[in-house]
Amino acid sequence: MPPVVSVLLFVAGLVVTVKGADWLTDGAAAIAGRMGVSTLVIGLTVVAFGTSAPELAVSCLAAANGQGEMAIGNVVGSNIFNATAIMGVTALVHPIVCTKDNIRYDVPLCLLAAVVLTCLVYNGNGLVQTDGVVLLCLLAVFLSYTFSIARGQRPAANPCLACGRGRATTRTEGPRQPNPAGTGSKQSMPIGKAILLTLAGLALLVVGGECFVSGATGIARWLGVSEATIALTIVAAGTSLPELVTSVLAACKGDTAMALGNVVGSIVLNTFLVLGAAAAIHPLCAGDIRSVDLLVFLAATAFLWVFCRFGDKKARLINRGEGTLLLLLAIAYYAYTVLTA
Repeated sequence: MPPVVSVLLFVAGLVVTVKGADWLTDGAAAIAGRMGVSTLVIGLTVVAFGTSAPELAVSCLAAANGQGEMAIGNVVGSNIFNATAIMGVTALVHPIVCTKDNIRYDVPLCLLAAVVLTCLVYNGNGLVQTDGVVLLCLLAVFLSYTFSIARGQRPAANPCLACGRGRATTRTEGPRQPNPAGTGSKQSMPIGKAILLTLAGLALLVVGGECFVSGATGIARWLGVSEATIALTIVAAGTSLPELVTSVLAACKGDTAMALGNVVGSIVLNTFLVLGAAAAIHPLCAGDIRSVDLLVFLAATAFLWVFCRFGDKKARLINRGEGTLLLLLAIAYYAYTVLTA
């Protein structure tokens, strides 16, 4: 692919993805308000599935072509990008409010995903088809858990701060956030329009993400970067672009619950769905994926949990200082990866 075409695809993918993320957050927030479901649940399911679609497409195609390190590297790199860069930038835009259920259930799911993936890859230097089945079974458990939240949820005055489970949403642990699902034009948006807006946003995210990845990969190969480095950096960042834009735009609108749910859901889906499906298609060899890559993923999710649990205890926030630390961790990891490629 000529470098000029790669650059054009890169720019076009960025523009399309930004617009898709904007439509997606508006539509999903409106659906949440109409159905009395928290935007955290919407973020964990609808938004996370949509923003993980590029990873699913890239990793399954890589698995079918026998490129195991591309499939694993894409997911590991994307999860590192989610837990560090995306959470860091989102916290800089707006401090992220963490509920007790985020601390007890949601964020630990990311840590569980990191532990499971690290153990499976270390055990066999890759993933075989039985590992894929295990990951898909864990996906079923995650979905069952998420839908149980929605079923047990009661309408709340501020669903952006409620994880559900029938408890009151009045909080004394931190500042109240604006509720995009329940105020202004979002509240009055017809449900049909909200669904169409969400689906259109998802479609644009997938198309934009694919264009971005194609362009970025073409640029990287033209510059002579190795395939493993491409998977862990350019492809991972590119397929994570929908999560980045969606989370940042949600934070700009004051809805950090959707931003947090999007990141948590994407990490869990990337690990259990994307790698589970890819490994079920074809055994995945880790190849040049290094131990340090898996350990950084494990450390990133551990840091995320620590910041939620022990950060700003009075307000239960991932504040801007902690967001800066996460962002610096991302910069350090990607700089190390490029320099040691």
